[in-house]
Amino acid sequence: MYEFNLVLLLLQQMCVFLVIAWLMSKTRLFIPLMQVTVRLPHKLLCYVTFSIFCIMGTYFGLHIEDSIANTRAIGAVMGGLLGGPVVGGLVGLTGGLHRYSMGGMTALSCMISTIVEGLLGGLVHSVLIRRGRPDKVFSPLTAGAITCIAELVQMLIILLIARPFDDALHLVSNIAAPMMVTNTVGAALFMRILLDKRAMFEKYTSAFSATALKVAASTEGILRQGFNEVNSMKVAQVLYQELDIGAVAITDREKLLAFTGIGDDHHLPGKPISSGYTLKAIETGEVVYADGNEVPYRCSLHPQCKLGSTLVIPLRGENQRVMGTIKLYEAKNRLFSSINRTLGEGIAQLLSAQILAGQYERQKALLTQSEIKLLHAQVNPHFLFNALNTIKAVIRRDSEQASQLVQYLSTFFR
Repeated sequence: MYEFNLVLLLLQQMCVFLVIAWLMSKTRLFIPLMQVTVRLPHKLLCYVTFSIFCIMGTYFGLHIEDSIANTRAIGAVMGGLLGGPVVGGLVGLTGGLHRYSMGGMTALSCMISTIVEGLLGGLVHSVLIRRGRPDKVFSPLTAGAITCIAELVQMLIILLIARPFDDALHLVSNIAAPMMVTNTVGAALFMRILLDKRAMFEKYTSAFSATALKVAASTEGILRQGFNEVNSMKVAQVLYQELDIGAVAITDREKLLAFTGIGDDHHLPGKPISSGYTLKAIETGEVVYADGNEVPYRCSLHPQCKLGSTLVIPLRGENQRVMGTIKLYEAKNRLFSSINRTLGEGIAQLLSAQILAGQYERQKALLTQSEIKLLHAQVNPHFLFNALNTIKAVIRRDSEQASQLVQYLSTFFR
């Protein structure tokens, strides 16, 4: 009965860790923990995070017979498993020194065992990476099994080092099973949270990449043919279908070139720009975002417009001059997706590159025509005299060939 009560108390402590882990998963700090990396900033973040978990595991522990029943092993093992041997060893050392500073019969043995737990997690990390199985690092089963073994090792170290031996044996018999169960379950659940966040991150990343590639393929070369109403409408329709948003608009510096989606009954192509958001984006060359909450959005054309938020992104041409804008809208009853916001900015860069390429191609064509006209203007009169004499001579013996020569000459001077 005593052991069961201890398990319940330790599980309550473990739940605090899991709540903190879940809250962390909602921040950018959690992203480095979702991947195996050798970057120093990520390693440092891993060390700091799990050192804090180690210390909290000791502070929240239950004082039993001059010792502390705790969940410190979760931080040490997870630090090693996700960060490698060096990070695991440092996390274990930090948590171990903190435990040693609190004193007690098991102070030294707990310090040593915490270091060993971190190194054990790091050793498993190295073995899995060397064997090409980094996916196993993020397995809840792996985390639970390593933590269970680490707790077993801790109990052996307590028996070997803590004195008097009878007291150490009595302590281990009381806390071994509760600590092994609690830490094992806690590590597995922590890894489950991490794995779920990683899967969600990869899902959104792959969806983002797939959408970006599809949009890039569907709009390839359209605006290179000219930045006009026809081509802009083609691009707007592609974006509206692929991004699943309320509406899409494209403008030049003066008027609306294309609009498709909610509100197309009053956002009519060809009308002058009336939106202050669009004018601001053109004047400043910066992205303008009105989310409808912190930055209010109001349609300048119709008081009952159902659009509730907008993202206005400048389109740039030669010398980074703003040539127009692309505008993404969401309805009043929907939040503007951060993914669509990032994707929209990337698409604007893609379309800007198309506009710039089209400008260069047209300039190149004009330059070629100018060079030909210059050559025509520089034709020597003697060349014309000789050409006409040649045609005159050919007429006498082959009128058909002479006709072809006249045609060639007229084409040259056209």
